[in-house]
Amino acid sequence: MIRPTALLADLEARYGREAFRDLSYEEALGRITALWVEARVLNPDLGRDWQEDLASTLAVARAVNGLSPTT
Repeated sequence: MIRPTALLADLEARYGREAFRDLSYEEALGRITALWVEARVLNPDLGRDWQEDLASTLAVARAVNGLSPTT
């Protein structure tokens, strides 16, 4: 397993900036679309019930902010 270090984080950030700096908006959008399509191939239910996916996150947010569970 690779242990994350500040040097590795810097390398990854620098690589991301250099490797993708010449992409146009359309090219970047095309990459994101292709990644989403691949994710849906691997897990066809991905994103299908997004409200259910957010339920636990919203429950934590309500608790952290001192709101009732039904707010």
